[in-house]
Amino acid sequence: MLKTKQNLFKVATLALAMSILSCKTKNTTVVDSSKIQTNQKWSDRMAQTLIKAHPESWMIDDAKAPKWDYVHGLVLTSIEELDHTRPNKTYENYVKSYVDNFIEADGSIKTYSLEKYNIDMIVAGRLLFDVYAKTKEDKYLKAMQLLRKQIEEQPRTPSGGFWHKKIYPNQMWLDGLYMGEPFYAEYTATFEKGKSFDDIAKQFELIQKNAKDPKTGLLYHAWDESKEMAWANKQTGQSPNFWSRSLGWYVMALVDVLDYMPKDHPKQKELVSYLNETAEALVKVQDKSGLWYQVTDMGNREGNYLEASGSAMFAYAFAKGANKGYLPAKYKKIANQTFDAMVKDLIKVGPNGEVVITQACAVAGLGGNPYRDGSYEYYVNERKKDNDPKATGPFILAALELNR
Repeated sequence: MLKTKQNLFKVATLALAMSILSCKTKNTTVVDSSKIQTNQKWSDRMAQTLIKAHPESWMIDDAKAPKWDYVHGLVLTSIEELDHTRPNKTYENYVKSYVDNFIEADGSIKTYSLEKYNIDMIVAGRLLFDVYAKTKEDKYLKAMQLLRKQIEEQPRTPSGGFWHKKIYPNQMWLDGLYMGEPFYAEYTATFEKGKSFDDIAKQFELIQKNAKDPKTGLLYHAWDESKEMAWANKQTGQSPNFWSRSLGWYVMALVDVLDYMPKDHPKQKELVSYLNETAEALVKVQDKSGLWYQVTDMGNREGNYLEASGSAMFAYAFAKGANKGYLPAKYKKIANQTFDAMVKDLIKVGPNGEVVITQACAVAGLGGNPYRDGSYEYYVNERKKDNDPKATGPFILAALELNR
């Protein structure tokens, strides 16, 4: 009996020792993994930086509470693309955890309001296609159908362009093309046999016709068909300036929509021509560093600065456009030059290997309260934010297209 007790005591002691050792080993692993290895691809380094800074995916952009939002849609789309390229359960779970924070059993989306008709709220819906394809859970399909309902009911300008938001009547912003059209294109390709491609192309046609400057070929940030807004040109309805990030949203929208539009569709070549025209206009105002300025065409003006989000967006769109054959091969070289310049001039690497993108405009818009007039002074004085999601997401996408 005594021997049995002694044996049991030995077993318990051994188990306790192994448990302590196991805990130590686990803790050591955590410490090791907290240092982001600098010999990895830039896309992994950036994604790991974000996951480390925001352990829950809803925390992206330093969110204090869960919110269905376009910045999460952008960043998580980039991490989803990374997971498709180099499968990693951490990335997959990080994306799915965001979706599962919001999608209810009946397909409703927490914090989302259809009645606001805010086109920004469509883009996070892109994450649902992959999750639905893997799980076949009906709630994800219902959530996609809800967002498709918003597109169906979205108020439109007299010419047929989607309002940017219900609170911005008769206005199309370049931003909105990225917010709405890639989801719309994937949805119509997946569930509707492509019936809405003409309507999707129409959104780009209206921007080309009404927001394009005939002298430079660049597109103004927004167009007010009613010409009633104080920022709108009374003859054209155009906003006063070119903003690099809005142009970035536009070219990203084109390359992403083209993923779903068949090559033999009558509008496909039209969209490819818009991409080429805009890319050509952008290269003419590119800084010799390889980057672009916040106010796109005014590099020499006091207060302007080389801006990270627009530059990353152009690098992604140019690289993808060249890889897919929409753009001439020279644009891959230009994208690499931009990427090099970002790494050299705009990126800092922290003590634990974390990647920090500087010189990113945090936010810019038009109208609203306080009123944003779209002036040069307005754009260059909006606050900047390190690792703003509008820079980090496109940076990951550019790194993937360039295999950097």
